[in-house]
Amino acid sequence: MSLSFIDTLLKIWNDSGFSAMTWQQLIMLGVACVLVYLAIGKKFEPLLLLPIAFGVLLANLPLAGLMAPPPENHSEPGGLLYYLYQGVKMGIYPSLIFLGVGAMTDFGPLIARPSSLFLGAAAQLGIYIAFIVAIALGFSPQEASSIGIIGGADGPTAIYLTTRLAPHLLPAIAIAAYSYMALIPLIQPPLMKLLTTKKEREIKMEQMREVSRLEKIAFPVVVTILVVLLLPSVAPLVGMLMLGNLFRESGVVERLSNTAQNALINIVTIFLGTTVGATAVAERFLRPETLKIIALGLMAFMFSTIGGLLLGKLMCWLSGGKINPLIGSAGVSAVPMAARVSQVEGQKANPSNYLLMHAMGPNVAGVIGSAVAAGFLLAMFGR
Repeated sequence: MSLSFIDTLLKIWNDSGFSAMTWQQLIMLGVACVLVYLAIGKKFEPLLLLPIAFGVLLANLPLAGLMAPPPENHSEPGGLLYYLYQGVKMGIYPSLIFLGVGAMTDFGPLIARPSSLFLGAAAQLGIYIAFIVAIALGFSPQEASSIGIIGGADGPTAIYLTTRLAPHLLPAIAIAAYSYMALIPLIQPPLMKLLTTKKEREIKMEQMREVSRLEKIAFPVVVTILVVLLLPSVAPLVGMLMLGNLFRESGVVERLSNTAQNALINIVTIFLGTTVGATAVAERFLRPETLKIIALGLMAFMFSTIGGLLLGKLMCWLSGGKINPLIGSAGVSAVPMAARVSQVEGQKANPSNYLLMHAMGPNVAGVIGSAVAAGFLLAMFGR
C-alpha cells in the first residue's frame, strides 16, 4: 500500500513540469517576472509589455505545450498560442494595430506643416546606422534590417518586418523595441540638452494654420496611393493606417472608427503581445546575440533621436529661429510619447512654451517614415 502511494507520488512528480524544468527556463521565468514588474510597477508601456511578459512566462513553463505545433499526422491539435501566433506570422496583427492607430491619429499638424515630413524622415537615421553596424558584427542583411528597425520606435512595424526577414530574432527585437519606447522620457532628454542650446529650446513657435476637412479626408487617400505605388511591400501597414484615419476623418462611420480605436485594437493587442512573448523560449532567447540586439537597438534609437534633432537645428537656422529644434526628436514613431517629451523639455526652458501640437507633426510623420523604411528594407532584402 505504501509502495503504491510512493509510486503514485513519483509518477505525479515525473509527469509534472517541475521535473522537466531547466536552469534556462528558470532564468526566463525570472525575466518574465521582471517585465511584469516594469509593466505594472513602473508603467513601462504596460498595454503591450504586460501581455508580452506573460507570454514569456507561459512559453517557458515546461510541458505546457502552448506553442507546440500539431503533429504531422494531425492526430491532435497544437497549443493554443501556436494558433494565435499565426496572426503574427502572417502579418495580420501588426496591420490591424495600424488600423487602430490610424483611427486614433490626427494628421492635421503634419498637413499644416508639411516640412514635418523631413523631420520624420531624419529621425529614421538610427535604422540605417544600426543596420551598418549589425552587418559589421556579422549579422546577415535580413537580421541587420530587423535589428535596425528598432530605431523607428514602432513596435508593430518592427514585428511586421522581423516576421518576414528574421523570425528567429522576433522575441529579442520585440522586447527591445517596446522597452526603449517606454524609456523615451529617460533616453531622449539628455540628447536633447546635449545637442541644443538653451536659447534654441526657448523658441516659441507660431500657431499653425487650421486644416480643412477636405484636406484631412484627401490625405489618407493620397498617401496610400503614393506610398503603395512606390513600395508595394508596405501596403498592409500603410493601407490599414490610412484606412483607420479615413474612418476617423470622414465623419460618416463613427461606429467603425470607435471600434477600430477601442475594441479591435485592444483585442489584437492582447493576442499580439502574448504570442510575441511566447516566442521567447529559453533555447532561442538566452544567446549572446540577444545582448548584441539590445545594445544595437539602443544605439538605433539614440541615433534616430539625434537625426531628428540635427535636422531640427538646421530648420531652425534656415527659418531664422522660428522652429524649435526640440520638435525634431519627436520624429521617432512613438506616438504621442515623443511629442510629449518635446513639450516637457520646451517648457523647462520656457514655461510659456507650448510645443505639443508642433511636435505631433514630426511624430505622426515618423509613423509613416518607419513604415516606409520597413518597406524599403523588405524590398531590398526580402526573400
